[in-house]
Amino acid sequence: MHSLTVLRVLIILLALDSAVIGATTQPVEVRPVEARPVGAGEKAGVIIIRAARLIDGRGGEPLAPAMVQVDGDRIVAVGTSLPVPAGARQINLGDSTLLPGFIDLHTHLTRRSDVHWEDALVKTTPAEDALWGAHWALVTLMAGFTTVRDMGPDWPYTDVALRNAIDAGAVPGPRMLVAGAYVSSTGGAGDALQFSPYVHVPLVQNLADGPEEITKAVRTNFKNGADFIKILATGAVLSKGIPPGAQQYSDEEIRAAVVEATRWGRDVAAHAHGAEGIKAAIRAGVHTIDHGSGLDDEAIALLKSHPNTYYVPTLALLAANLDENRTTVIPPAEMERMRQLRTMAETAFRRALAAGLPIGLATDAPVIPHGLNAREFRTRVALGEKPMASLVSATRINSEIIHWQNRIGTVEAGKLADLVAVPGNPLSDIKVTEQVGFVMKGGYVYRAELERAR
Repeated sequence: MHSLTVLRVLIILLALDSAVIGATTQPVEVRPVEARPVGAGEKAGVIIIRAARLIDGRGGEPLAPAMVQVDGDRIVAVGTSLPVPAGARQINLGDSTLLPGFIDLHTHLTRRSDVHWEDALVKTTPAEDALWGAHWALVTLMAGFTTVRDMGPDWPYTDVALRNAIDAGAVPGPRMLVAGAYVSSTGGAGDALQFSPYVHVPLVQNLADGPEEITKAVRTNFKNGADFIKILATGAVLSKGIPPGAQQYSDEEIRAAVVEATRWGRDVAAHAHGAEGIKAAIRAGVHTIDHGSGLDDEAIALLKSHPNTYYVPTLALLAANLDENRTTVIPPAEMERMRQLRTMAETAFRRALAAGLPIGLATDAPVIPHGLNAREFRTRVALGEKPMASLVSATRINSEIIHWQNRIGTVEAGKLADLVAVPGNPLSDIKVTEQVGFVMKGGYVYRAELERAR
């Protein structure tokens, strides 16, 4: 199907009654425009993009004024003044800042914020998750996040299907790396068998106990299309069972996941809140510590001695759920867990900043609603991070974490043409990252409110 036809179909889907979407989800306005290049295999003409300034993702001073030349799906030139080839399409973004497409290292695109994951397993279907995933993929793309690492759906492998559909051009959305199904222990975070002992969700086989079962779970996920493994090293906030601060997998069990993933040439991401679970995961050789709420000085020292392991906090969801009186489906006991972790998580982030650690950027959307991913910038800057460092985290550093630094993450000749623009200057007001008005992914223009008539 032609890409523009797909976009028009999705616009109709986005017009669904807000009562269906739910009061807790406030997606950004989605207005796709003419997309170029068009159609698989068709070569686009040259595009020249002008903006008042460019933050290229590498951390240096902005380029002002800025011009970027795109040919097909690639950036071919960057400068303050470029020749304009005959017949080139020109896009003038006025007094805006051009940036690399943002990257979110922790999303759940097939999950809704108005349905608790336990309810999803007994009241919804995998098909519903897949369809909602297509909706949230577009919402996320239009918010300026052109790449995400998706950390495990409620219904296993719906994320694999969504990634494949996006890659094939069937639906628009960000580039995706997917976990397929997360790996957890009996009684641990996300245990799909923690309802009544007489209630069983047979399609969800996410539990593995002991090194042998974990090894098999890793193999099964890769067999079924996962790009990496998500293992839950500690308890979770949005779950019954073992507390978030407690280590739920033994050191040996975490190591088994890393050993098997390494055989496949893949990474392990560890959900980890408590300090002991964080340190066990670092020692085992996981690639990312997601959340990292209990990061202490010993854990920081371990991270410095394990340069292939990164700290990836998720902070904006705390304010979104605890400070803003948002209608929520999170049970009171789980909200209390979140309150208890908040000070610890914010202290951990400040500690990591002071230590000079490279820090990934992630959101855990839809724990913060899809489309509000850029709230993470505002939250981190309020906690002491420099605006430029926050932007570099979501671009260059994140691209390095997912091993895609040769493809995305900076605005350089030869990279994929994943570009976003915001009004004004995010170094002066980081909140403008929440007002993305231009989105290009791989040379396709999906959003162009900032484009000015020539």
